[in-house]
Amino acid sequence: MTTSAKPIILTLCLIALLTGCGGDNKPPAGLGGPGGSGGPGAAMPPPEVDVITVTSANATLTQDLPGRLQAYRTAQVRARVEGIVEKRLFKEGSDVEAGTSLFQIDARTYKAAAESAKADLAIARQNVERYKPLVEIKAISQQELDLSKAKVKQAEAALIRAEEDLENASVPAAISGHVGRALVTEGALVGKSEPTLLTTIEQLDPIYANFTQSGADLLRLRQAVESGKLKHAESVMVELMLEDGSVYPFEGSILFTDMAVDPGTGSVSLRAEFPNPKRDLLPGMFVRIRFPEAEAENAIRIPQRAVQANPQGQFVMIVTPDGKAAPLLVKTGGMAGGDFIITEGLKGGEQVIVNGLQKARPGTPVKAVSLSSTQKAEDKVVPPAVSSVQKTEDKVALPAASSVQKTDGKAAPPAASSVQKTKDKATLPAVSSTQKAEDKATPPVANSKP
Repeated sequence: MTTSAKPIILTLCLIALLTGCGGDNKPPAGLGGPGGSGGPGAAMPPPEVDVITVTSANATLTQDLPGRLQAYRTAQVRARVEGIVEKRLFKEGSDVEAGTSLFQIDARTYKAAAESAKADLAIARQNVERYKPLVEIKAISQQELDLSKAKVKQAEAALIRAEEDLENASVPAAISGHVGRALVTEGALVGKSEPTLLTTIEQLDPIYANFTQSGADLLRLRQAVESGKLKHAESVMVELMLEDGSVYPFEGSILFTDMAVDPGTGSVSLRAEFPNPKRDLLPGMFVRIRFPEAEAENAIRIPQRAVQANPQGQFVMIVTPDGKAAPLLVKTGGMAGGDFIITEGLKGGEQVIVNGLQKARPGTPVKAVSLSSTQKAEDKVVPPAVSSVQKTEDKVALPAASSVQKTDGKAAPPAASSVQKTKDKATLPAVSSTQKAEDKATPPVANSKP
């Protein structure tokens, strides 16, 4: 048999083996076959949905209103005297105390005026002392003595004015608070024709929150309280929601409610005060104020996410006694924190779907799981599983890495050195012996040709 026929024979043998091994390719039971459990006829389990059981209890009606933050106190620092600004004495954006010098204005003119006022006062007092004995001997009239005393008063007033101008040349801070950026620089002429604005100081702790409430809502609330449907809220503390939806950790209190309705907006102005120790709240920020309006008895409240809306109105999805999802029309009457107060549609005892609404279609079977039990299960199961995995990784992974490092450190270097030595010993003699053989064999061949 020739060498060219060997590949052909091997190919024919492989084809025969593959044909013999290709039996009936039937899918195993349970993997989509006709008799398997996962076939088209198998029934899918009903989807799980989180539900709450509706109950009635006392609730505090709250309302969220938009508002803006305002500094507790604001002082505009202006130049009270005329002059050239020589130096800025504060760091922009820092906290300053009342009376701290912020700018230094050229004060040489005011120092001279103060010294001159002191001298005038001293002369006026000396004249009074001279006139007293002269009046006794009737050398001068009593009127001249009275005029000299009046000049003393004028000199004292002039000295006070001169000293005040000298003090204002250093531009003191009117209040304690957070100072903004400087509006003038060194070398600027200020106070020439009007008091020049130099900077602004704002006191941020505490801080005000100004908001408004509709006059119609206020009237409706008062009527409900007078009729006995609602009671006055016992708490006067209010909460503040930031722009990102988070709740500010410190509660505030309502300072006042305006007694007049704004004719332009039809709303009533209110103001609340909040502590701001960390300066997290800044003037001008948009916030929402949540404050208690009244107390409702035997009220039904459900999470806001459970209420949906369609052209027919608001509705919720409930689980019927036979385990199917069904819509139910409801009416909301207010808010209690983040929950809706239901006035019509729910009587108590219904299972309202809160999570998994996308899986609950009307008329389809669902498996109701209590929301409280789901949260408890997550709190009890998830943290230990994570900690055990971390501990297992810490105990197993680290020794393996250390053992590999030790093995590599002890075994790898000798292997590399032995290979290098073997190559050095084996390769060089082969080259040298070849070169010697060529050196010995080649010259006779070259000499034999001629």
